[in-house]
Amino acid sequence: MAARGMAGGVRRRVVVIGGGIAGLAAAHRLRERAPHLDVVLFDQGDRPGGKLRTVELAGGPVERGAESFLSGDPAGGPSAAVRLAEQVGLGDAIVHPATSKAAVAVDGGLHDLPPGTLMGIPVDTDPAQHPDLHPDLPGSGPLLRPGEDVTVGGLVRPRRGDLVVDRFVEPLLGGVYAGRADRLSLRMALPALADAAERSDTLTGAVRSALAARRSTPGAPVFSTVQGGMSRLVDAIAATLPDVRLGLPVRELRRHGTGWRLTVGSTRDASTVDADGVVLAVPATPAARLLSTVDGLAGVPLGYASVALVALALPATKLPELSGFLVPATDGFAVKAVTFFDQKWSHLRRPGLTLVRASVGRAGDEHQLQRTDPDLLDLVRDEVARLLGVDRLPDPVDAAVFRWGGGLPQYEPHHRDRVAALRAALTAHPAITVAGAAYDGVGIPACVTSGWTAADTLLEALEG
Repeated sequence: MAARGMAGGVRRRVVVIGGGIAGLAAAHRLRERAPHLDVVLFDQGDRPGGKLRTVELAGGPVERGAESFLSGDPAGGPSAAVRLAEQVGLGDAIVHPATSKAAVAVDGGLHDLPPGTLMGIPVDTDPAQHPDLHPDLPGSGPLLRPGEDVTVGGLVRPRRGDLVVDRFVEPLLGGVYAGRADRLSLRMALPALADAAERSDTLTGAVRSALAARRSTPGAPVFSTVQGGMSRLVDAIAATLPDVRLGLPVRELRRHGTGWRLTVGSTRDASTVDADGVVLAVPATPAARLLSTVDGLAGVPLGYASVALVALALPATKLPELSGFLVPATDGFAVKAVTFFDQKWSHLRRPGLTLVRASVGRAGDEHQLQRTDPDLLDLVRDEVARLLGVDRLPDPVDAAVFRWGGGLPQYEPHHRDRVAALRAALTAHPAITVAGAAYDGVGIPACVTSGWTAADTLLEALEG
């Protein structure tokens, strides 16, 4: 790409709005690929990282948000998150779970997740092995037309039955999205299965095809994290950026000459910043508000689910030899997932302590989150004890509640089409792009890839 760093003797400026992992990835990419540009990152918080933050519990680290990321990508290489960590000098700090064996809580006990499944959808439909499954009879053509989108439940329920969806598929989706199978877009939640469904007339064939498309190395770890915590990754990325401005919300975005003018700061003490290009890396609602002043551009309509994470540092307690377990919504528990941190991650083990983190909150069923922190702690302790089949858990040495109001996007069918329409509309304006979970999927690798793509698109527009 040819460099055109100067315009009338003045260095060109690009602004990234939002300091979550997508915004950080976009800003880092811009710095790496276009050192001739001034890159400024604004975030209204007091620190970058968004939902990625490591804090202290009982004298050691615990995550307020995501605790890991996928190790590989669908093409068989390292994931975008691994590559970014390596780029900022943390390649040697990447660690993998000591155990990835998880269970699902059904019928009053913990049961292994079925092998050979895709997000809980089994390949094997032998009636002798799975008498509750529906017959998977071929249809008159592929399951999906090109470009068609349905909910995950809309595809799976008629072909595997309610038991599979409610006991396995939905708990897994709930662990990732806090979402419901009958509301979530298949193309956003399971894109490989959606693609395979365009070529197969049975769900069995589509699941087999999607699993075969995974080019992972047998035995390779599925998940990774950074020793020292996610804040270490955030800080390492931020350290490569020369101009990070915190505590400054961007209140308005308008066309200005051949570029953009941003109104930044509080209403009492606002200032303006001019930019040649902008990356919007904020959630859908603030992004739509900023875009509304740009020739009436409409953002992407998107709902969000709220969750709370309850971390418990217990006196050393014997637990099942698992990384954790999932809980179906049909069983009536507020807790939807539990992670045994010190069993899953050997680097978090501390003598005399057992670290447990439970997740509460599902889309459309968030009334439990109205509880106070002490009430929520008591509820989680009671439910986790019942799910483990014990009378009670010991009193914690330390505990914390981390709340994420409106933290997880809920993609309804045809979300990708709405995102594509927004991005097409943005091409009629000076260099401006969008990035983040609101557009391209949850998970750290998806957000990093989204930030990288936004940066590359912005550079192409500036050089065009």
